[in-house]
Amino acid sequence: MHWRGRKILVTGGAGFLGSNLCHALAARGARVVALDGFLFGGGANPANLDGADVELVRGDIREIDLRSLCEGAEVIFNLAAQTSHMGGQRDPLVDIAVNAVAQVRLIQAAREAAPDAVVVHASTRQFYGRAQYLPVDEQHPVAPPDANGVSKFAGEQYWMIEHRVQGRPVVSLRLTNCYGPRLRIRDARQTFLGIWIRRVLEGEPFEVWGGDQLRDMTYVDDVTQAFIAAAENPSCHGRIFNIGGAPPASLRELADLMVRLSGGKARYTTREFPADRASIDIGSYHANDSAFRAATLWSPKVGLEEGISRSLDWYRDRLGAYL
Repeated sequence: MHWRGRKILVTGGAGFLGSNLCHALAARGARVVALDGFLFGGGANPANLDGADVELVRGDIREIDLRSLCEGAEVIFNLAAQTSHMGGQRDPLVDIAVNAVAQVRLIQAAREAAPDAVVVHASTRQFYGRAQYLPVDEQHPVAPPDANGVSKFAGEQYWMIEHRVQGRPVVSLRLTNCYGPRLRIRDARQTFLGIWIRRVLEGEPFEVWGGDQLRDMTYVDDVTQAFIAAAENPSCHGRIFNIGGAPPASLRELADLMVRLSGGKARYTTREFPADRASIDIGSYHANDSAFRAATLWSPKVGLEEGISRSLDWYRDRLGAYL
């Protein structure tokens, strides 16, 4: 696909993944419109789009006129979501409104204003719940462990119905633990690694809950390339894919790597999961993403050590803007 001059809509465009995608698309010459509601507790940050030739529209996907934003769009990257697990547990109505009802609003607007646009939807491995086998492929049973997983699954399925019934080219990418520059690091609302990075750079100890759980972390540049590959490859249309990352490592191994990359200055303690978190913890997870690799020839390029090192370096000079 030649991106130069094409109008691209990125919902959630000032968030972690959305902003990195906006930078990459703008660098390819696309006319990028980034929509973001800057919801409290989310990952959106105006600093995320610094230096990108992007039109930022501030608006809540639940309320804003989406039709005018979709008008003329050739690709819609749909990353607008409420992603906090505990936020969804505390207020499932808001969760549903953003992750399901607002998705239907966007679908209807796109039908009217961008009937031929390719849609790449940001989804999550959370649907699978506690893994029955590893690595997890797309045929694994779906058993969301919390309210946020239910609402996100509903949103994904609305988009897949749009493909089956309306024939729209839709691709859904079920992501694993993503990290890297522009991640929310003030707390653990996006991923545990965010608060670890903050604590390391502040010279404070960080906490590891459990420690034996396996995770396959995906560096944000690799995630960005996966989104672009999904849009560019017609063989992906109408399909759901897992997206993995580096070979799985335990949380304790990740913590030890953080300590080593800090020059031995970082410290951590281990503790049991808090009761409210233990009930929705999924245990170990890593993805079988062979279907996406076969469809696109994509593969992750950035290993754990390089990715964490890059992340620490990136935030050192920008810490104030992300706290």
